[in-house]
Amino acid sequence: MKQSVLTRYRVMAYVTGVLLILLTIGVIAKYLLKVNGADGFVTAVGIAHGWLYVVYLVFAFDMGSKAKMPLGRLAWILLAGTVPTAAFFVERKVSRELAPRFAPAEAKQPVGA
Repeated sequence: MKQSVLTRYRVMAYVTGVLLILLTIGVIAKYLLKVNGADGFVTAVGIAHGWLYVVYLVFAFDMGSKAKMPLGRLAWILLAGTVPTAAFFVERKVSRELAPRFAPAEAKQPVGA
């Protein structure tokens, strides 16, 4: 498996996580704090998060299918983009587990082989 599969997933996990945190802050500012101008911010960040979450789903599913993950575990990874901060924790755990599988082939060979 290629390292780029894991890298794409990691980048989209961070992008999705940051946008979801920004969206949460915007919703709090709009509805609880009644901040003027929060409407446009929530709309823009909401649209961006929505579209980029779809990209996250595609990359996460691609990574999970290439790593032959069980569907239940893959479902939790896919849902991590909907809970603020969850994407960061899930990404870290998945990356630590899958990094050896996605290592380049030449790095897997023992020295002197």
